[in-house]
Formats: sequence, structure tokens, C-alpha cells
Amino acid sequence: MLTSIQNERVKLAHALQNQAKSRRRENKIALEGMRLIRDALTNGIVPDFILYDPTVVIPSDLTVDPVLLIPAATDVIRHISDTEQPQGIIGVFAMPTPAMPAPLTRALILDNIRDPGNMGTMLRTAAAAGVQAVLLSPGCVDPYNPKVLRAGMGAHFRLGVFECSWNEIETLCDELPVYLADMVGDTPYDQADWSRWALIIGSEAHGASPEAQQLSTHVVYIPMAERAESLNAAVAAGILLFEAYRHTH
Repeated sequence: MLTSIQNERVKLAHALQNQAKSRRRENKIALEGMRLIRDALTNGIVPDFILYDPTVVIPSDLTVDPVLLIPAATDVIRHISDTEQPQGIIGVFAMPTPAMPAPLTRALILDNIRDPGNMGTMLRTAAAAGVQAVLLSPGCVDPYNPKVLRAGMGAHFRLGVFECSWNEIETLCDELPVYLADMVGDTPYDQADWSRWALIIGSEAHGASPEAQQLSTHVVYIPMAERAESLNAAVAAGILLFEAYRHTH
């Protein structure tokens, strides 16, 4: 059983939980909780090792080589955990390396989304609504931040998530109508052509970036009651993505 926070595996898991630069350098992520770990394994993401607190969870049903399951003391798991109430199991996995879908016909573009909960919720919604790829502009929060992973509920392993420059986004969406979601637009969301599309969701705090505005070919809006100021970005994304899904199913 691992009992020291100075153990190399423990230090790696702790760094992956807390530092985006460590995740990028190692090309690995830390997943906390049985739900995320099962989702990763089901979708072919390979673990380096899985640490677990035997007083909390016995991962005997995981389809993984038992040699990769390493018991650790409660204090060690608590040290690594990103939550106030640790779930007793944390795995270190290879970072997903999805292939870009071709042809790309259903893309969600997140423009400077910095709130981890919002991003995770939008990824979860995108996976449920049949989005092929989520393109993250510069300035977005790290998609493998633990809070994003928790809110995403396994969406990271069911659709492609790509960090892109605006030039790359423009190239990928070159043959698609690009809809920018905004409060004031030229097209009601239920009148847009959702047969092939890219949809930009911008930051609630800062609005659409100049790059997003330049890339867009249409601005779609969701009609609201007169006194309503705006919708949460994740809520707006959900309405628009399922409208797109409805048009093709």
C-alpha cells in the first residue's frame, strides 16, 4: 500500500490534478471517481495506474490488469483529490487523442469559455446532441481540468475535443455555415438551416471575440421574455444543439 505523498506515482497524480502544464508535458490526465474511470476504460483510454483507498472502494469490477490497481492510504488519496469528499479512487490515463472527423458537418466552437462548469456541461450536452467535434479557441479553460471532467460526465471520451488556433478553426469550418449565438441576431434559432453547421458559443462575461464575429456567417438568437437579460452559456448551447439535433432526426 502506498503511504507516502512523496511516492513518484502520487506526485504525478497530484501534479496532473492541479497543473495544466503537467498534463500537457506528460500527455496524461487524472480521473477521479468510478464513473469517469469506467467511461475511460469503456472507450479504450489506457490507464498507467489506478490508486484506490480500500476503506472506500474495491475496484474489483474494473476491466483492467490487476497489477495496475494500487491500494493507497486514505491520506494519500485525500492529498491527490480535487474534491472536498474524495471518492476513493483516482486513475492516471493517457490523454485522449481523437481523430478529426471527416467530413466535419456538426461542430461546436467554444469561444474563450473559461468557466470549467460551463465547459463541462457544454461538452456533455454536445455528446448527447450528436456533435462530431468541439473546437476550443485560444483562451478557453483546459478541457482536462478536473472540474471540466466532472461536469462533462465522460463526454471527453465520446466526442473529439480539440484545442485550436483561430486559423485552424477557420480552415476546419471553411465549407460550413458558421452560426454565432448572440442575444441580437439576424436568424431565429428555429429558422436556421441545421443540416450542416458550426456553432459558436461565446463567453458570458466578454461576449463574442472579434475572431468569432469575423468567422461567423449568421448570428442566431433565442427569443426571450422582455425582461430577461440573457441565458447562461451552457443553457443557450443546450437549446441550440438540440434544435440542430431535432432538424436531422
